[in-house]
Amino acid sequence: MKILFYGTKNYDQQFFEKLLPDYPGITIKYIEANLQEETASLAKGYDAVCAFVNADISSPVVRVLCGCGVKLILMRCAGYNNVDLKTAEECGITVMRVPGYSPEAVAEHAIALALTANRHTHKAYIKCRENNFALNGLMGVNLFQKTAGIVGTGKIGQAMARICKGFGMKVIAYDMYPNPSLDFVEYVSLDELLKESDLISLHCPLTEETKHMINADTIAKMKDGVILVNTSRGGLIRTDDLIEGIRSHKFFAVGLDVYEEETDFVYEDMSEKIMPTSLIQRLLSFPNVTMTSHQGFFTEEALTNIAETTLENARDFMEGNELKNKVTA
Repeated sequence: MKILFYGTKNYDQQFFEKLLPDYPGITIKYIEANLQEETASLAKGYDAVCAFVNADISSPVVRVLCGCGVKLILMRCAGYNNVDLKTAEECGITVMRVPGYSPEAVAEHAIALALTANRHTHKAYIKCRENNFALNGLMGVNLFQKTAGIVGTGKIGQAMARICKGFGMKVIAYDMYPNPSLDFVEYVSLDELLKESDLISLHCPLTEETKHMINADTIAKMKDGVILVNTSRGGLIRTDDLIEGIRSHKFFAVGLDVYEEETDFVYEDMSEKIMPTSLIQRLLSFPNVTMTSHQGFFTEEALTNIAETTLENARDFMEGNELKNKVTA
């Protein structure tokens, strides 16, 4: 099997090359260009392509891949909302993903964002570097004995719930399918979670039902002084409404690892370019907002698991085995 690896970073190649000798018959060509309509034709002569969450795998791209003879799209991530599954099915292209790589990695980053935004450690670091040791603007709040609201209790949400419990917080959650093994978690309605939580952390997929679930109406139901964290998908939050909520002092702190307009430039150095829109700059202008570049997954353990599962997916497809990580429309 020949795989064209789109959007390659040095860390991608490092972890895949380390494991590749254990998968005879699979060869990978790494390119820096990301998958989009203009680059899809590069896949001619390859059996499969490997793409990440920031790739464009819309219907036109899938049809170009189909014309190139591609039979398999390997997503080296859990999310697949950027893939047109219906067109892939029409073209006879199988889509596979990595459903879980290190839930603890993302959950630990979520709590790091909450702590950083709450205690202003990002600002404190910069102040100390400039020999400014004043405490002005650095006051936070205790998380101990506060209420954590977890939206979505899949593997990452479960890991976040356990961390919050370890902090001595009361943990409530909202999920269409409650997990009975989380015996310390109280499942409530979304409205009740919004009303009762001091910390709200989002851990659900982006679907038609969840898109913009955090909006003007749901923000109005939250406690004043709530801390909001999103490490899932930017589209869960309507950014304009979030900005209005920040301006009206609804939030004590906000921690974001994902945001609506990230797709075109996430993982890229844009420091010398003028951004096409101003949403991110507006968010970064607020002193109580902390943002990172979709790095929740970025640990050695997670990257190892991503590479291993992606290569296993390729081998299962190549050998005609059960495709346990196949995604269907």
